[in-house]
Amino acid sequence: MVKAARRVLVVGPSWVGDMVMAQTLFAELRRQDPQVLIDVLAPDWCRPLLARMPEVRSALSLPFGHGELRLGERRSLGRQFRGHYDQAIVLPNSLKSALLPYWTATPVRTGWRGELRYGLLNDVRVLDPQRYPLMVQRFVALGRPAQAPVPARDEIIAPALRVDMNQVEQTLANLGLNRALPVLALCPGAEFGPAKRWPEDHYAEVARHQLEQGWQVWIFGSAKDREVAEQIRDLIPEKLRWRLHILAGDTTLNEAVDLLSEARAVVSNDSGLMHIAAALHRPLVAVYGSTSPDFTPPLHDQVAIVRLGLDCSPCFKRECPLGHLDCLRQLPASRVLEALEQVLA
Repeated sequence: MVKAARRVLVVGPSWVGDMVMAQTLFAELRRQDPQVLIDVLAPDWCRPLLARMPEVRSALSLPFGHGELRLGERRSLGRQFRGHYDQAIVLPNSLKSALLPYWTATPVRTGWRGELRYGLLNDVRVLDPQRYPLMVQRFVALGRPAQAPVPARDEIIAPALRVDMNQVEQTLANLGLNRALPVLALCPGAEFGPAKRWPEDHYAEVARHQLEQGWQVWIFGSAKDREVAEQIRDLIPEKLRWRLHILAGDTTLNEAVDLLSEARAVVSNDSGLMHIAAALHRPLVAVYGSTSPDFTPPLHDQVAIVRLGLDCSPCFKRECPLGHLDCLRQLPASRVLEALEQVLA
């Protein structure tokens, strides 16, 4: 008799960048068992990414926003999956993220201890941040036995998003873009907060330099980043603006992935788009201020990380607690342009 494939349900993170990094767990599960079936519960805004991960069988809708409890609906959704899975792995550390797997009655429910989750999880791991400094180490460790050694960085399979070239061509045509000139992608937004955002005048200086070198510039982001994108454009000499295209707010996440795959190089804050660019293997300059590449670095070889490393950073705050944002304001465009030259070499 053929043994049934092991079925694993993963409760995924809510942030786009974290979901990209979660692919390291999916790859680890497939490395251990190539036949494993992996389904991922995710908010709808992250599900397009999961469709580009070959390890994932299904991206299941988790219809709850940040901070929403909606206890009855979680219980109802969990009971729909009773008996469907052999293991559930919970990546977020919140109490509410462990409720739904509990109601699935899945035999093994794995996660870090987090917010008083004893009983909800029955394979509870105690996180030592010193032993697991990287977020991806914490993700991958949950796919291994509890007593397994800490996964070394060079053992972790880096995220790699699939790209369908027919879909890329369609996206280029739909948005009136072309490959006639090399593309510099700028990602000046950060959903987490302004303490991650390198100032728009610095981005404009980088954009102007590349436009003068004969490149085109595409500015990515959500609708919230549209104003910043327009500020960058307004700082560019008018004679060069025809080669600068603002895509912030005009693309779906799927379209953004397609277009980022066409970039010759990317300059980004520490953001979801930074991790997407790394997973597309684009030459990347990552600008860090209030956060740290020692926790969530882009997992790609062709990356230059630029940061000042002031005494007050990383603070991991949404807004600068000192009110000056010197960790980013004092970081000159010349440093990023040197790094861009380095990754393009």
